[in-house]
Amino acid sequence: MPSPLSVDLRERVVAAVAAGASCHRAAARFGVSVSSASRWCGQAAREGHVVPKPMGGDHTSQRTEAHAELILAT
Repeated sequence: MPSPLSVDLRERVVAAVAAGASCHRAAARFGVSVSSASRWCGQAAREGHVVPKPMGGDHTSQRTEAHAELILAT
């Protein structure tokens, strides 16, 4: 699995868009995808930062464990 791009790069892309560049132009300038630039700008607006979210891990056992009593009873 590839590692997330650096926070510094993300901040430079968001700063370029905030300075008036379009997501397309900022993405081309920094060599990232337009969708990544758009997501980072949205995340910066919503959350105030562009720190990558955790990758990998177990995403399903919490849903299963929530119904553990019913599953074991059955």
